[in-house]
Amino acid sequence: MALTDAIIKQWSVGVSLWQIWVLRSLIVLPVLYVMARGRVRVAGAGWIALRSLALILMYLAMYPALPLIDMALAGAAFYTAPLFIVGLSALVLGQRISAQQWLAILMGFGGLLLIVQPFGLAFTPVVALPVAAAFFYACAAIITRARCLETNPVVMGFWLNVAFLGFGGGAALALQTGVAMPTINYPFLFATWQPMAASDWGMIGVLALLMVGVAIGVATAYQSPQPAVIATLEYCYMIFAIFWGYVLFGETPDFWIIAGMVLITAGGCAVLLPRAQAAQRG
Repeated sequence: MALTDAIIKQWSVGVSLWQIWVLRSLIVLPVLYVMARGRVRVAGAGWIALRSLALILMYLAMYPALPLIDMALAGAAFYTAPLFIVGLSALVLGQRISAQQWLAILMGFGGLLLIVQPFGLAFTPVVALPVAAAFFYACAAIITRARCLETNPVVMGFWLNVAFLGFGGGAALALQTGVAMPTINYPFLFATWQPMAASDWGMIGVLALLMVGVAIGVATAYQSPQPAVIATLEYCYMIFAIFWGYVLFGETPDFWIIAGMVLITAGGCAVLLPRAQAAQRG
């Protein structure tokens, strides 16, 4: 996931997000269709559609922020997701939150404030986008666990990429025909269709391969009987976000981002591990 985000960030100056979605999905869909042996019709299609919509909204919040802020900052803000997962579990699934978990949630929120520094001179409201992405990701995780347990992860990946193709194609068509042409100078979202060089097609192939792994992997993980453990392990994303940010863009996180990451990770683990232990005892 971190490598995919880094490639999108690096490539954002040349090709629009919509063009990436369309071309990537046109490669991924036949692969997933073959992997599913053509059995892509499922019961509970409404929940699959809602899950796909939540993930589309996640990417629509996350990707426009990547060209504007460092990978480490985006990754740290995004991985408030496990805190949202616990809150939504209580709200939607009726699971009880203990005093220890409330304290851990406040710890994670404190870490977010250290990173964002809302009253500092360097504050940018763009960082709210990865936080919104975290909320939508948590929604998708809850839907997967609560309503999509019996669905083949390959099939969920297939319909997610159908959604990518639909949203990306619609936006690209609107821009190409002039139906939607904002005056904002932000080519990543508002550029028309661009010609593709051989290296661009190679990058699309890499993104398609990564998408197959991410789409199937995330769906499989959150079908686990212990989603709290999965959510805790996902904090590895922040490590790789720092790594790719340094390797590809020369980004180095400052003290406040590192301190905030530590607090968010500690808070997330404190929230989720008791749930994992309870699931093991059950």
